[in-house]
Amino acid sequence: MRIIRILRNVVLLLIAAAIVLAAVLVANTWRKPSRQIAVAPVAPAAVDENAAARRLGAAVKLQTIASAADADQSADAFRALHDLIAQNFPAFHAAAKREVVANYSLLYTWEGSDPKTPPLALLAHQDVVPIAPGTEGDWQVPPFSGEVKDGFIWGRGSWDDKGNLFSMLEAAEQLAKEGFRPKRTIYFAFGHDEEVSGKRGAAAISKLLQSRGVRLDFIFDEGLLITDGILKGVDKPVALIGIAEKGYVTLNLSTTATPGHSSLPPPDTAIGKLSAALARLESKPFPASVSGAMRETLQTAAPEMNFSSRLALSNLWLLEPLVRAQLEKTAQTAATIRTTTALTIFNAGNKENVLPGRAEAIVNFRLLPGETEDSVVARVKSVIADDRIKVTPLPGNTNPPPMTSTSTPSYQAVNRTIREIFPDVLVVPGLMVAATDSRNYLDVTDNIFRFSPVRATAEDLKRFHGTNERLSVANYADMIRFYRRLVQNVAQ
Repeated sequence: MRIIRILRNVVLLLIAAAIVLAAVLVANTWRKPSRQIAVAPVAPAAVDENAAARRLGAAVKLQTIASAADADQSADAFRALHDLIAQNFPAFHAAAKREVVANYSLLYTWEGSDPKTPPLALLAHQDVVPIAPGTEGDWQVPPFSGEVKDGFIWGRGSWDDKGNLFSMLEAAEQLAKEGFRPKRTIYFAFGHDEEVSGKRGAAAISKLLQSRGVRLDFIFDEGLLITDGILKGVDKPVALIGIAEKGYVTLNLSTTATPGHSSLPPPDTAIGKLSAALARLESKPFPASVSGAMRETLQTAAPEMNFSSRLALSNLWLLEPLVRAQLEKTAQTAATIRTTTALTIFNAGNKENVLPGRAEAIVNFRLLPGETEDSVVARVKSVIADDRIKVTPLPGNTNPPPMTSTSTPSYQAVNRTIREIFPDVLVVPGLMVAATDSRNYLDVTDNIFRFSPVRATAEDLKRFHGTNERLSVANYADMIRFYRRLVQNVAQ
């Protein structure tokens, strides 16, 4: 009987503990209010959609493809784009000072009326990625036609990133025609080699601003989008403002062996040694962590979710392992919670019956904030655990930039602008898993926002850097309205 009483008491204690825990979880869930700010309705600004679409289409026709090896590749196309911009936006050119930087990048300075107010910069890039060889025939329209058809502007760069660049200029042209003068100085910085690191264009603009003692309140660059279904449990479109960006590190892994005839293979070949090392890297990914920007994403979205999702995300102190396991199920969400490892190039051998004397591979890592090139190299060497494998960082690597605070007036201004132009969306901070030109401006600002005011479906995302890139005319008109309103909100 005594044992029964003890067991009963233990069960009762467990039940009581479970009830208390459940009460704590529910209380945590309901005591966290919505973080969505209330905004007054804003009447949509008038935009001549068709004329704007034609101007963007004309820009798409110019094959502004940058090259890491050839600084002057596409020189004629870049100069033609500059002429097109000057022709199409005369009022803005009369109001702002234009400078050509590093031969092909553009810097516009729209001088503010109050020199005491810190300036800001709007970024976009002129260059586009090339068409993948062999896919030219898969396009519904020629990739550099710039055709406006079926309610879309078609072609490479219509979305990435001439859509952002030209919508900024369309907005600025409207305001300049109306006699608008910003209170604070606005820089429009249009690099020409973002797709190959931005080291010639954006980096040169940044250094020029530094040399002039310019300190920017914030930078606004391309980035995350307005999407549906990216966050489970949310039944509205979500606009993600990139407040952080992953770092970019590429390593060369190589090893050597004595070359020889394939009829007499040794126990360890160059290919075998390197393949084993790469297999170990893939089998031991970097640890996952729901932290930093991704934690802010989830906690901001939590009050807008269904009860089960809200419960989990409001109690990460206890339920983070469950949330982390869910996020790891897809590549898209897994990339937001760990430093990723991607095996991208493997080279060895040149004849079927000859053992190669050398094998090398290229491995690309996208670093979570907190990681560095040095920490990645150290982990790679530890995981490989083979001194015969040489690990060499390649040029152009960048550590993750610091995370931008969401409590600043500039973040709130961006947030408010999104809500004014897209009243149906939730605004949430996020992590940019790809790289942008903004990483070259860390010496001139502490605040970087990475957001493209574009509504995108899962089908649209496949077109990014892919086949049949396009931008809807209606979406483009909203982009123009967004940049117009952003300038009004931050500079008047």
